[in-house]
Amino acid sequence: MKIVFLDAYAANPGDIDWSPWQHLVNQDGESIEVEKYDRTAPEETLTRAKNAEILLTNKVIINAELMDLLPQLRYIGVLATGYNVVDTTHASKLGITVTNIPAYSTASVAQMAMAHLLHITLHVGQHSDAVREGRWQTSKDFCFWDHPLIELNGLEMGIIGLGHTGMATAKIAQSMGMKVVAWSSKDKDTLEALGIEKATSLDDLFSTADVLSLHCPLTPQTHHLVCESRLRLMKPTAILINTGRGPLINEQDLADALNEGRLYAAGLDVLDQEPPRNGSPLITARNCYITPHIAWATQQARKRLMTIALENVKAYLNGKPQNVVNQ
Repeated sequence: MKIVFLDAYAANPGDIDWSPWQHLVNQDGESIEVEKYDRTAPEETLTRAKNAEILLTNKVIINAELMDLLPQLRYIGVLATGYNVVDTTHASKLGITVTNIPAYSTASVAQMAMAHLLHITLHVGQHSDAVREGRWQTSKDFCFWDHPLIELNGLEMGIIGLGHTGMATAKIAQSMGMKVVAWSSKDKDTLEALGIEKATSLDDLFSTADVLSLHCPLTPQTHHLVCESRLRLMKPTAILINTGRGPLINEQDLADALNEGRLYAAGLDVLDQEPPRNGSPLITARNCYITPHIAWATQQARKRLMTIALENVKAYLNGKPQNVVNQ
């Protein structure tokens, strides 16, 4: 039996111990070969995967055409929570088990959402740079700032999607004195018990939120959830945060809203295309701050990811697969 990691570097660039993977055995007690590739280009995937019973992928696409060429493939482990890189319907037809890694990065992603918000409202980095440049030293006053300073206490935090990360973000916002209103499938009574108000409609949430944070999954229904018509509902002082999925936002519509001053700022950890090799209108948009899809990537979160991935494979080998997404 052979396990192949198609793009291992992102999850583990070498700062997490690989040795537990070297001690895996099958049900007959035989050692399992583990082959790791840092990155795999589309044209390399078939060659590298051809003798594997178990494939592990983060962003390498495993489509129906590829699966049809891999008759020995029995298991695909996605090294992420989202599993849209795998054609799960076709995998089910072929009897291939597909698993994901749920809830491993909850705290890290919520932290990044708030990091973007705190950066936008206080501009700590820019003010630190100003001190290094000598601008405080030459100030006529005992203090110095050249960006607006915004207090979060009393502002409304709108959250779209109240799963693990949405809830974690809500708790942090509440601890900072923010009123939390959520668009969620959870019922009103459940939310009220958590101190969260249930939004009456999605459009109402766009129109009332001082800060809007996206934590919903990417589906056909949520694709371009943030679009021109909804951006026009938002306050010109509002802030948009996205640590979910890039295609939740129509990038040109958001860039236009920022450049025209119809929206105060945006903090984004994800874009429609990653990396944005063809560019994005958001890269040069006014008051738009982008981090390169790293909210999930703290070492603590990646250690949890690798631990759960190993547990998933062990469960499969023992005939009791867990975290299956194509049952």
